[in-house]
Parts: sequence; C-alpha cells; structure tokens
Amino acid sequence: MGAAEPAHVPPVIDHAARGHAMTLNRRHLLGLMAASLAAPAIARAQGLDIRPPARPVPDPRAVVARAGLPGRVSYALIGRGGEALALRQAAVPLAPASTMKAITALYALDRLGPDRRFRTQVIQSGDMMVLVGGGDPVLTTDELAQLAADLASAGHPAPARFAVWGGALPGLARIAGEQAEHLPYNPSISGMMLNFNRVHLGWSRVGVDYRMEVEARAASQSPRAYTVTAAPGDHAQLFTYRQDPGRESWTVSRAAMGRAGSRWLPVRLPELYAGDVFQTLCRARGLALPAPEIIDRLPEGRVLAHHDSPAVATLLRDMLRYSTNITAEALGLHASGAADLAGSGQAMQDWLGDLGRGMRLSDHSGLTDSSRIGTYAMARILDGPGRDLALAPLLRRNPMSDEPGTEARRRVAAKTGTLNFVSNLAGYVTAAGGDEGVFAIFCIDAARREGAIGQELPAGVSTWTRSAKEVQRDLLGAFAGRLA
Repeated sequence: MGAAEPAHVPPVIDHAARGHAMTLNRRHLLGLMAASLAAPAIARAQGLDIRPPARPVPDPRAVVARAGLPGRVSYALIGRGGEALALRQAAVPLAPASTMKAITALYALDRLGPDRRFRTQVIQSGDMMVLVGGGDPVLTTDELAQLAADLASAGHPAPARFAVWGGALPGLARIAGEQAEHLPYNPSISGMMLNFNRVHLGWSRVGVDYRMEVEARAASQSPRAYTVTAAPGDHAQLFTYRQDPGRESWTVSRAAMGRAGSRWLPVRLPELYAGDVFQTLCRARGLALPAPEIIDRLPEGRVLAHHDSPAVATLLRDMLRYSTNITAEALGLHASGAADLAGSGQAMQDWLGDLGRGMRLSDHSGLTDSSRIGTYAMARILDGPGRDLALAPLLRRNPMSDEPGTEARRRVAAKTGTLNFVSNLAGYVTAAGGDEGVFAIFCIDAARREGAIGQELPAGVSTWTRSAKEVQRDLLGAFAGRLA
C-alpha cells in the first residue's frame, strides 16, 4: 500500500527562489515575443510565404439549409472563364421581378445606344399648337414649365386649337393587369408621359370632412391636375376608380385617411393629363391655350420649342438604381418597336438568341406575373452581353452593404428584384483578392406569392423578405469565398 497522505501542511515559500523564477519567466516570455515578431521577417528573408490560417469557405448549400427560408432558393455563380462554380435549382424558370431590368438595360444599350435622347416638342401646324410627346419617360412638370416659358418669351400668339400627341409609343392602360388599380408603380404607358404618369394626392381634415388636393408635383412646380379628381368615400376598399371622358375620378376610404396624409396615384389618361398641366403653365405666363384635344396622327409643323431627355445611359443608371418600371417599359418599347409589352418582351428574348432559350419574357420591368427565367440563364446573360456592354458600372454598388465589414471582403454591383414573396439579386461579385464572378439568387415562396398578387402589403411579406435578404448576404459571402 502506498504511504498515507499527510495532513495539510502549509507550503514553505522561498521568496528568493520565487523572485528568481519570476525573473526567468519574464525573460522567457520576452524571448518568445521577440522570436514571434522576428519569425515573419526571417521567413521572408528565406523566401518563405507565411500567411494566417485561412477561414473555411462557407458552403452555399449549407447557407440555404441553415436559413430554412420558406419556399425555394435558386442560385448560380459563374467564374471568369464561364465555369459554373455553384448551382442550386438553377435551371428552374422563376419570376425575375426587377432583375429583369438588367436585361432591359442591355437590350436598350445595344438597340438604342448610350447617347440616344427623346425629344418633347411644341409645334405649330396651321391654327393648331401641338404638344408632341417623344417617349421621354422622365419628363416632369418643371420641364413643361420651361417649354411654356420659352413659348411666352418668344411672343407666340394663342392658337385656335391645342392638341396633344402621344403616338411615339403604344398607348397601354397599365403595365400589369393583375396589379391593384391604385398602385403608382403600375401606371399607363404612352409617348406622352409626365411625372412618371403619376399625380400627388394630399388630404387634410377640415371640420367633419376632408380637403383633397391633386397635383402634378415636381421639384419646383406643382400645379393642380384638373383632369384627376379625388373625394372621400364610405366604401370598405381603400380606393375606387372611375374613368369618364376627359376625367379620372378616385375615392379614398374615410376609415383609412386619418387626419392628414398623402400618396401618389397612377394616371390612366396621360395625354389629357399632360395637356391640362401644360395649359395651366402657359396660362400662368400669359399664353391662353384652348382646352386640349387628343390626336392620333401627328401633323407636319414648325417646331416652336423643345426639351431633350437625358441620354439613354443616364436613364438606365437611374432606372437600375431606383427601379422605375415606366422607364424600363418605355425604353424596352423604344428598342423593340413592338405594339404591346408581350410582343416587346418576346423581341427582347429573340435578341438574346441561344441565351434566351427556356425563358419567357413578357415585359421589361419584371412587374408582370408571367415572365420566367432561371438563375443560370440570368448569370450567363450578365456574363456575356453584360460584360460586352459594360453593365456593371450602371448597377448599384453594394446593395447589401448594410452588413458591417462586407466591403472589405467583397464588392458587389447588382440589381435587386422584389415582389410579394419574391426577393432576387443578380450582378457581379468581386472577392478581396480581385477575382470577379457573376451571380443570380432568386428566392420565392410560390404558394404565398400566388395568394398575394396585386396586394400592396400582404401579411408576413416584410418578415419573409427580410429573411430572404439575409440569405442573399450570406450567399454572397460564400460566393466570394469560392472566388478567392
């Protein structure tokens, strides 16, 4: 048996030895620190490459599995040489939402050129003055005011007739028929478009009722829009709409109005709206125009004044940044010359050639519910025509940059796409080392999407969209790791 363990004995402390040990420990520690600091320099001198251990590259499949996002997540990542580096359900055609605008931008750049502009004119034809729409998608009240000022300063007399022509583009009542009537991002299309074919409705309580103001609002000028009226109503739905000859009428549910508020509403009679606003602006400058009439045929005449839109490249940059549907549709229709959106979308698909196989393009903005494209097809388009036509500089930089520190690890130029229960992202990702890839990520909860088409803010959509964007951020990190 072993010796019994003695009872507790207080330790004997040799203070001199302890001090000596502490001195040795400090010397040892300083020596280790010096050696560690000198090691990289010695290694470099010897031609060795010493790097910190690499962090493990996230697996895109694990990112999706860990997130557990309801619905489908499809993605594709293509490397510089066209190699598919990551694919998940990438051949499945899905709703592209506003990532469609990236394809439209390429189509417009190729067919129209980056320097093309669209001219709005005022011409004199006999006894008739004509406001001629040239299909400028960003024309504002302020620019109509400048045309009115130019006419007044030149001393042009009041004509016997005043007309508006919008035949430079097909006249379409709305972009997507399945969307709710009152949504401002689903306006009419015409060769005569003003303020994105929207009016600004403001209201305030006065006593027991409301004062309603409908304006053609711009940065400096906001005249009343006389062809559009609004009134409070006692109906259950948020808005009702009625169109009569020469007038659009809206009612707004009193129960939803509160004490005061405002919102934008779409315009469905764009030529009449623009003519009404131009008449008001001219009257304010001493030029009295008769009531506007709408004409289908543009007569020959002498140009009295004109305004040119920004160049196509500028229009596209703003369209991609702000995701303006009317700009996408107008430029797509200009590029195709088709009579409707379905035919124009098909012309754009035909322009893609073999890249367009297996997809269905029914518009240029992605707002309609019938367009379908797979993520691999989208990535191939961005990798081919997208590089040839230098799309990346037009795209928004780092759209997911709300995550701290991401810009040090990757750079992104991409287009987002959002519908109810659809959240997409497509573009270019560059790893910290400089390697660039092309990607597309489509997230969709098809069942809930089907039940929410046309609704403005269905239950659960904000939470789902936020989760989808988190998946996209994590996938971008995994993609950057694959490229490094």
